[in-house]
This record gives sequence, structure tokens and C-alpha cells, in this order.
Amino acid sequence: MPSVKNPNGPSKNRLIARAASLRKQRQRESAQGKLEKIHKITKEDLARGARPGLLPNSGPRKALGKKAQRKLEKKLGYAIRRKMEREGLSKMEVEKVEEMMGIGKTSKKSAETEEIEETPATKEVEMDFS
Repeated sequence: MPSVKNPNGPSKNRLIARAASLRKQRQRESAQGKLEKIHKITKEDLARGARPGLLPNSGPRKALGKKAQRKLEKKLGYAIRRKMEREGLSKMEVEKVEEMMGIGKTSKKSAETEEIEETPATKEVEMDFS
């Protein structure tokens, strides 16, 4: 008696397609796991468009615009200044540290006036921060 294929079962092409789709799904999940472990990118950030070297398009870890970056740098500078004043550093020392870090805005005029106004007392306060 000849073997007859069951007409109610899936076709050979359908079985191959199902196996291929499952294989692709497993590869995607494996790649996502590697992104989380190696590159420390969370699932939420991946959903928002984050990739290795790219920040997400939205959410708390999205890239800041230039204006927001400038505002944040100003806020950080003010916070550093308050911290140093709390620790008891003098105004001159605070200005020197700000100048080294590039936080404070010093114009050419103010730099010239500082050189003229130096007294022997201020020369004693010089500190090396390196």
C-alpha cells in the first residue's frame, strides 16, 4: 500500500518557514542579551532606539541638546563653587580652581585687573592643584 501524506498536516514549505522564523527570533533575543551584558543597554533604551554608541531618542538617558548641556554645565559649576565655599576655600582659590576647570567666565579685562591688584598676601595663598 502506498504511503499517503496526511492532508491535515502542515506542508513541507510551511514547516521550513516556521523553523526559519523561530531561528531568526532566537538570534534576535541572543543579540539583545549581548547588548545588555556587553554594552549595558537596557531593553527600554533599545526600544527607544539606543544602539552601541548611540543614546536613546527619549527617556532619562537621551542625549541632551547643546542648550541643555550649557545649562547643566553652569549648574554643575555653581554646585562646585558652593561645595568649595562650604569647605572653607577662599574666593581666590575658588576662582583659580574654576579657571583650571574652565567653569568661570573670565574676560581679558578681569584677568588684567587681577594681575594689577595682586598683593604679597595673595601671593602666599597660591596652591598647586595638580
